[in-house]
Amino acid sequence: MMKRPLMLSVLTIALSLYAGFVVAADLTSVGENAQREQQERIYGYQLMTPQERIEYRDKMQDAKTAEERERIRKKHHNVMVIRAKARGVILPAEPPIRGGNMGAGGGRVR
Repeated sequence: MMKRPLMLSVLTIALSLYAGFVVAADLTSVGENAQREQQERIYGYQLMTPQERIEYRDKMQDAKTAEERERIRKKHHNVMVIRAKARGVILPAEPPIRGGNMGAGGGRVR
């Protein structure tokens, strides 16, 4: 008679642990997807080093006006087109749509 409650307890613990692992794995993939989406908003991100991506984001977020951001964006676009040609990579003709509905700060909290 004592075996049944013990088995039920062990089974409950095992299922709880499994559910925890599933949730943790799901959260990891959500974080990876968010990072991938953020990188894909940078034109030519696949041709950049992680440090270059950080520097580009910082420049864009530090820009005071829309005109300054546009100037940075155009300069970056030209550099990526040249880099892509040198490496034999084909990039889309136009950079990704600007903004991402985040406003001038790009969603970054300082």
